[in-house]
Amino acid sequence: MHLHAYESATQWTWGAAIAISSAIARDLQQRPRARLLLSGGKTPGPVYTALSKAPLDWEKVDVALVDERWLLPEDPDSNARLVRETLIQNKAQKARLEAITRAGRPFDEALSTANLHARQPAGVVVLGMGDDGHTASLFPGMQDFDRAVGASTPYVGVDATGCPGAGQWHRRISLTPAGLAPAHTRILLIRGEKKRALLDRLVESDDVRELPARLALTVPGAPLHVHWCP
Repeated sequence: MHLHAYESATQWTWGAAIAISSAIARDLQQRPRARLLLSGGKTPGPVYTALSKAPLDWEKVDVALVDERWLLPEDPDSNARLVRETLIQNKAQKARLEAITRAGRPFDEALSTANLHARQPAGVVVLGMGDDGHTASLFPGMQDFDRAVGASTPYVGVDATGCPGAGQWHRRISLTPAGLAPAHTRILLIRGEKKRALLDRLVESDDVRELPARLALTVPGAPLHVHWCP
């Protein structure tokens, strides 16, 4: 794990955005298209807005989601809407955004579509971490947690009923370790002293059931780059 600590939110915003854009640029030097997976939540919005100004060949970038609540893409609480309103603007308005859900698309079809798109493995994955230690839509104490973590597909449907960190949105589609493994760049965006203390706990054990965010460290593949500020 590599920790990038910043003194201010502004430095964090631009430092993380530059790290993501540099990874995308390297991808585009080696292949015709780049694939970027982004997380939702309250934390990453400013980074995505800064990233939207990066001078990249955005028309060659496919932007998809780490996970999604079972909501329409236009819903204010959907991750697709967050990404569309923060990233898909400025220079990045030419990027191709893949929403997992769509009006008239049943759950099983949405899951199949996500896995179909994931046949092009993501090069860059931007993760978040909840106060309960969840990442993507993999929550501690979640039903069928072992099934989700052990899945051979990049995405699975999950039921987070009873998991406080999931809020009112229990039905979700989530990236799995199999979907994370191929990425050459893993980035975790966190802020605040509480998350820094939780980060210290991640390295104390490999028990992913207790803190699913440990998967970012334990899944074989690229090292994890953590961008943090107070």
